[in-house]
Amino acid sequence: MRKRRAEKKFISPDPKFGDVLVSKFVNYIMLDGKKNAASKVLYESFDVIEKKTKKPGLEIFKKAVSNVSPVVEVRSRRVGGATYQVPMEVRPERRTALALRWLKLFASRRGDKSMSGKLAAELMAAANGEGPAVKKKDDTHKMAEANKAFAHFRW
Repeated sequence: MRKRRAEKKFISPDPKFGDVLVSKFVNYIMLDGKKNAASKVLYESFDVIEKKTKKPGLEIFKKAVSNVSPVVEVRSRRVGGATYQVPMEVRPERRTALALRWLKLFASRRGDKSMSGKLAAELMAAANGEGPAVKKKDDTHKMAEANKAFAHFRW
């Protein structure tokens, strides 16, 4: 048995928008501890979004995160020598963590010159309910739906 739960790290809100979610996403984008560069990329992508959609970038970002957040996922569970994919509800912290991770991953895979351009395109697509990040969420939900028969193995 483990000794104790790891305590939650406090993340200070983003200086420009005063939003914790934005600063979390900056941390996801950040490479080699270059937080300034990461926040610059995010702010530039917000500017691109505002130019294209005439809506605030933060609003589009929040909508994208809510559209990509999964509600259920499958987790492996061993029962009597067999491994079952058991559908389970996703905790709120994990839900946002997965959404941010997927947005960053699929943005970096896009074919565009700058990361800010890629990120802007991915956020706009996700806010409209399309794009690879939203597809990933839908696939996760489909997997959970397909394995509904094993729901009684929940722990």
